[in-house]
Amino acid sequence: MFSSGDTLLLTLRLAGSVPARAGRELQEQRVAAQQAARTVASANEALAAHRQAEKRFFAGFDALLDAAPTGPAYLGKEKIAEAVAGELLMLEEQGLRVPCFVLLPNHLHAVLHQPAGHSLSLYKTVELLHQRTAALARRMLRGQLPAQADFWHPGFHELPVLDAAELQRVQTYLLGHAQRLKLPARYGEWPYAYAAPSARAT
Repeated sequence: MFSSGDTLLLTLRLAGSVPARAGRELQEQRVAAQQAARTVASANEALAAHRQAEKRFFAGFDALLDAAPTGPAYLGKEKIAEAVAGELLMLEEQGLRVPCFVLLPNHLHAVLHQPAGHSLSLYKTVELLHQRTAALARRMLRGQLPAQADFWHPGFHELPVLDAAELQRVQTYLLGHAQRLKLPARYGEWPYAYAAPSARAT
């Protein structure tokens, strides 16, 4: 059963993982599509058009990250991946659910479920996750990351997951991500890919 609350697909990426110009172009396309959605006659059609715009932005941005044209690939280091995966699962101790996630060399996708009435905002949750994982990674990198450089790009992209069927499609997409990119087999295993027992396909 799809429980009450908000379920979101989040994308977090490393600093410098997207060329500034390419990122701006995608954002401009997103804004134009959102503006076009507001001109649709009915409210339902406007919502559907807005959702399609967000899905297209996600797909375009994900493809850009997958191509990895620039920037670091720190999440490809197993000890850093283990630390980030562990911190993601620690969110469950804060009352969130983590149905699934995948770590790629320069970004991650995670599905988080925030129960109705949960006290900590999603934005604060991600901010704290950024801080904890960046501190851990900086220690592991032992000076490879300049002191003035950020580990994560600020903020995140979110895409609501509307029902159980969509959650299943998102999970299938995430868990098959590394194989589609033809990454080494280890990217399809812990700590790079995870599905909670209750979220696994039957």
